[in-house]
Amino acid sequence: MFLFLVIALAVVVAAVTLAVVGGGESGPLPDAAPERLVDALPAGRPVHRADVDDLRFPLTLRGYRMADVDEALGRLGAELAERDARIADLEAALAGARSGDHRVSVEKRAEEEGS
Repeated sequence: MFLFLVIALAVVVAAVTLAVVGGGESGPLPDAAPERLVDALPAGRPVHRADVDDLRFPLTLRGYRMADVDEALGRLGAELAERDARIADLEAALAGARSGDHRVSVEKRAEEEGS
């Protein structure tokens, strides 16, 4: 039994020695670079449906990086607000054009009846 413990101890010491000596660099391992959102939403053009479908956030210890998600949601919110304002402007212009057309047709009809 004693011989077994001595051999086991020698094997452990040899393994640790090989690991320390043959380990390569003497310093600690460098920190891994944090995963960042690579395919962010395009900056030079409006966001399309395919851009949102293709958006993938890198996983971290507790889920997703909050900064990446906040940035993407902020961009989408700004684009939606801009589109909503544009739609409201176009609808107002269309309503104004329709009421102007209606006014012209009423005046034209009144002139025809008066003649």
